[in-house]
Amino acid sequence: MRIIGGKYRGKKLFTPAGKEIRPTSDRAREALFNILYSWLGGLEGQHVLDVFAGTGAFGLEALSRGASSVTFVDKDVRLLNKNTGLFPAEKDKIGVISADVSFLPAAKTKAGLAFMDAPYAKGLSLLALSRLDEKGWLEDNALCLVEMRRDEELEPLQSFEKCDARIYGLAKIEFYRYHKKECGKSGF
Repeated sequence: MRIIGGKYRGKKLFTPAGKEIRPTSDRAREALFNILYSWLGGLEGQHVLDVFAGTGAFGLEALSRGASSVTFVDKDVRLLNKNTGLFPAEKDKIGVISADVSFLPAAKTKAGLAFMDAPYAKGLSLLALSRLDEKGWLEDNALCLVEMRRDEELEPLQSFEKCDARIYGLAKIEFYRYHKKECGKSGF
């Protein structure tokens, strides 16, 4: 696994030994960042939230591509800490929270872009969206990307409007806007 674009393109990341962490593939990450660039015009000035961060690949990719800061959330941050340690020049832009999403603390900084890749088929994505909303983690009109198994369905809270969905192998990534802002492929 490696960073695929931006300032740190090609930098290798530590990968998990077991099957508990299932990183988003390089190919899917590259496709997602292409979509984000077409919708957002870039990541400069964005605070990014990477929930169920695992290796931290999504958030570190965002930093490499110009995000102003990234907050990572995961119950087990050992592998995440190894990977964020590979970016000493970015340490002031990186926050790591070791927490179960059920007990997410109140936000210190709101995110304009959130990515979550919960363990498949456990109902944790809906719980995470709920906690992000309750604890003030998202800016109005924030874009949330939710990865799940391709046959999973998510009925999000009223404050999240589904904008798009993409399939990458066994994974599906759904795109949501926070606070029910009108959205569409051409509306970003």
